[in-house]
Amino acid sequence: ADLEPVEADPYRAAIAEIAILNVLRDGWLKDARAVLYCSLSDLIQPGAHVFDAAAGSDSYLKFQGRLRYPWTYGDKTPRLSDHSCRSFDGTLGNNIWCVAPNGPLKGAHWRPYRVSTAKPDGASSDFSYWRMMGVRHPQLKVSELVPKSSLVPDAGMVGALGRVFKEKPRLPDVRPERATANNDRVAIITTMKNEGPFILEWLAYHRSIGVTDFLVYTNDCSDGTDAFFELLARKGLVEHHDNPYRKTGEKPQHAALSDAPARKSFKRADWVICMDVDEYINIHTGDGHLDDLFAAIGEANMISLTWRLFGNAEVAAFDDAFITDQFTRCAPHLARKPHQAWGFKTLFRNIGMYKKLGVHRPKGFKPEYLDRVQWVNGSGRAMPQHILRQGWRSSLSTIGYNLVTLNHYSLRSAESFLVKKDRGRVNHVDREQGLNYWFRMNHNAEVDTSIQRRQAAHRQEFDRLMADPEIAAAHHAMVAAHRAKIAELKGRADYAALFSEITGERLNALSYMLDQFGSRTFMDGPGNIPADFHLQRTKA
Repeated sequence: ADLEPVEADPYRAAIAEIAILNVLRDGWLKDARAVLYCSLSDLIQPGAHVFDAAAGSDSYLKFQGRLRYPWTYGDKTPRLSDHSCRSFDGTLGNNIWCVAPNGPLKGAHWRPYRVSTAKPDGASSDFSYWRMMGVRHPQLKVSELVPKSSLVPDAGMVGALGRVFKEKPRLPDVRPERATANNDRVAIITTMKNEGPFILEWLAYHRSIGVTDFLVYTNDCSDGTDAFFELLARKGLVEHHDNPYRKTGEKPQHAALSDAPARKSFKRADWVICMDVDEYINIHTGDGHLDDLFAAIGEANMISLTWRLFGNAEVAAFDDAFITDQFTRCAPHLARKPHQAWGFKTLFRNIGMYKKLGVHRPKGFKPEYLDRVQWVNGSGRAMPQHILRQGWRSSLSTIGYNLVTLNHYSLRSAESFLVKKDRGRVNHVDREQGLNYWFRMNHNAEVDTSIQRRQAAHRQEFDRLMADPEIAAAHHAMVAAHRAKIAELKGRADYAALFSEITGERLNALSYMLDQFGSRTFMDGPGNIPADFHLQRTKA
């Protein structure tokens, strides 16, 4: 008499559902020809003679459902007839079953997802059902049930429901595709802070491969980067804006990407990519020009360029020379760790398939473009459908370098890295770029000089820009400012200690051995590696 029940409602207790099913089996349902166990949100697809099949079966039917969603139902209570959409990358529903109580499995235990331990009839694969998620969870908004960016109309279901319920459900608005198949204008959107010495080489290289527009946002510069871009903008070489991050409250990179679609360079572009000054598009097909890449990918309208991480090649001192000449050591193609190793940036046709820009790829997929989007990897192979809405890294099944790579020179020289650390980050502003970052990104195991086949065109464009006295003077001033900052930082005890460590024998040796480490080591940093481990390195 002093005990209290564990579950106030016995019909909702864990074992109650099984008990009720078997009471029904032996009572009200014992003379039924066939019994289907489903919920009020489930509809067997039209034309399915599931009861006939169960009555004639030597076992029972067990089949999986397909989840269906409304596009919207306003303020009204969700109804079955509202469910006009499917999620193109969603999961399947749970199993339901149908059995003849007096058939071969008479007396077998009924459970929520199966009948006893019997093997279902092979005919089960002929059947399916729709699970109407708005009816199943009426308290939730559609956006809480499923990402609306994954919803596409299901014409067959809409037709069937219309015939049964005599109502026409609401469907997603299908907006016309922007009519362009041109490859004339290619725009890079970028954010920068104190990148002075490296700007002109990067600009010249990408102009030499066919990039026509540069939409640049700068913030908090002290080395002349912002003034240099103002100069370049006056000469018609770039479009430059102050980063609006203070007004919007966003991180600098995100604020720039939010602002970019309203700008001229974006609006007129046929192709767009968001990337940084330490990233170089390295095209392996044809002559290494964007025209060659576009020809190679055919009708594709998105292509992901996977990073190849380039280390410092044991270069300690800053030199005002081409990055692409100085730093030729890098990670192997099959470098799955650290997680940055297979990050990608995405070059996409500017036809409105997504709602907004993202750091690695556009975001907010518009599902009405499901049949039109053609996304390929760096080898021209189709990317899987699940990547359409989220993801920024390649995998073993999606990696591809045959047509194009994104060379990522995130460190440069050890001296320049000190300035990078002092500058801070434009996206992960709360994460320090110190010893662990250097260790994680300093890949020197292999040599790749493929980008140098564009060297003549690259140098020609660089020299053409430097022939302008104002541009040359500004470049030299930023180089001087960079050298002065290096000297200032090396005069500080903490930066001097960091410089000594990253240029020492141990860190240099480990940079050739990163394929031996896993995610945990890259997160923890070199301090957790045995002090003499680097002595195992075999000189290449």
